[in-house]
Amino acid sequence: MTVVKRALVSVSDKSGVVDFCKALSELGIEILSTGGTAKLLTEKNIDVVEVSEYTAFPEMMDGRVKTLHPKIHGALLGRRGVDDAVMKEHGITAIDLVVVNLYPFEETVGKSNCAFEDAIENIDIGGPAMIRAAAKNHENVVVLVDPSDYEDFIEKYEHNQITIEYRQYLAAKAFGHTASYDAAINQYFNKEILKISYPDQLIYSGNIQSKLRYGENPHQTAAFYKDDMSSNERNLASSRKIQGKDLSYNNIADGAAAYECVNQFSSPACVIVKHANPCGVALDDNIKKAYMRAFSTDPTSAFGGIIAFNRPLDGETAKLIIEKQFVEVIIAPEISSEAETILNKKQDVRVLETGKFFDSDNDDYDLKKISGGLLIQSADDGKISESDLKIVTQKKPSKKEISDMLFAWRVGKYVKSNAILFCKDNMTIGIGAGQMSRVYSARIAAIKAADEDLDISNSVMSSDAFFPFRDGIDAVASYGISAIIQPGGSIRDDEVIAAANENNIACLLYTSPSPRDGLLSRMPSSA
Repeated sequence: MTVVKRALVSVSDKSGVVDFCKALSELGIEILSTGGTAKLLTEKNIDVVEVSEYTAFPEMMDGRVKTLHPKIHGALLGRRGVDDAVMKEHGITAIDLVVVNLYPFEETVGKSNCAFEDAIENIDIGGPAMIRAAAKNHENVVVLVDPSDYEDFIEKYEHNQITIEYRQYLAAKAFGHTASYDAAINQYFNKEILKISYPDQLIYSGNIQSKLRYGENPHQTAAFYKDDMSSNERNLASSRKIQGKDLSYNNIADGAAAYECVNQFSSPACVIVKHANPCGVALDDNIKKAYMRAFSTDPTSAFGGIIAFNRPLDGETAKLIIEKQFVEVIIAPEISSEAETILNKKQDVRVLETGKFFDSDNDDYDLKKISGGLLIQSADDGKISESDLKIVTQKKPSKKEISDMLFAWRVGKYVKSNAILFCKDNMTIGIGAGQMSRVYSARIAAIKAADEDLDISNSVMSSDAFFPFRDGIDAVASYGISAIIQPGGSIRDDEVIAAANENNIACLLYTSPSPRDGLLSRMPSSA
């Protein structure tokens, strides 16, 4: 039977610690403590022995040195039945339970006015040392770092269920706690102090949100983790599920694509995603109109899709969605009570409330696992405006065409290349994605538009990378395209521009690096 005679309790997060220590005291367990934790417990009439009293050594250096003492670490690391003699020789009494969580480093450095000195003083030293010592000696010492485990520990202790497996589980959780803490400190130094984007050693930390039924395919296992290293306070991982079945791997992947795309726009917007690609995007005066236009782009593909809005979801729009299509997930910054009532009739529909959408300007990174390694790049948060464009054709685009091209360019970031988009009036008309050639992407976009009786003529075209040959321009000339936006950078840009001139198409070259290939545009001699 596991017998806990002495516990050391020293926590920064004091959630539930008073009730927990009352339970320990009622079980006859002696409590050692330090600083603010000891003061709080004493105020609540819980008997506490100060660590300084136990060690006969005062806290010093403004609290920097409290628990770094052989009588503490010997009590944590001492092996029962192996180190008993040396512990007795030095007056070390075993500690059987460690309850410790760490200084709020991440919370501290997350403040906009955080001084370097404050960050340094919130780097915990004694806490990680005690946690690691207890976790190493988990056969003899139980370690708790998460307040959510307090109640479970008491119940298991009262029923003599403190098994070696339970001890190992808590030890693994403890090592994860200190590792995540160190990762946050490492990131702070690299990012904020040294301004290093790509350090020699990458340390990543995430917290599990849910285990998933399966991955992209039924034979794959999967789980969803929230990125601890993200600087965005608002993200899909922080959303609140209002209703619906558990989210699947594909739901989350497609939901992220829809969420990030709709977040590109300040006007009321709707984005519908299927299989990681937008199948309809539109802006309008309100989200109901935006949804109707986005849906009309490709109703077939929208079936079973993900719908994201950048405005609160109202009842009228919710009712329209349910009437028009089968939908897997609906995402919005807020779900009105009327919309909740309407959607509640379709309980399988997953509804996510994200809160205010984040500022799309961020310094996060995209990570992609490959065989034997990890590819990392800065987030694609590049934006362009009219001033970034270079008009290289005889025909000049109108203000409306420029507006549509800038809209198409923003959407194009979220279409898996080769990406071709036809857009008109801030609405996608046809989307071609995932083809091995740009010409075929254009053909597919045109076919989709024709299937939905959408008129391509006088629409603009966006390409996510340069046209390597003039054939891409020639292929769409018959569609009546009025203007094209593309990054430029082909050694045959002159031929591409000539094709645009011959077909009376305004052609703009984006003068910054392409969002896809990262190459500096090589402006043609005719520019």
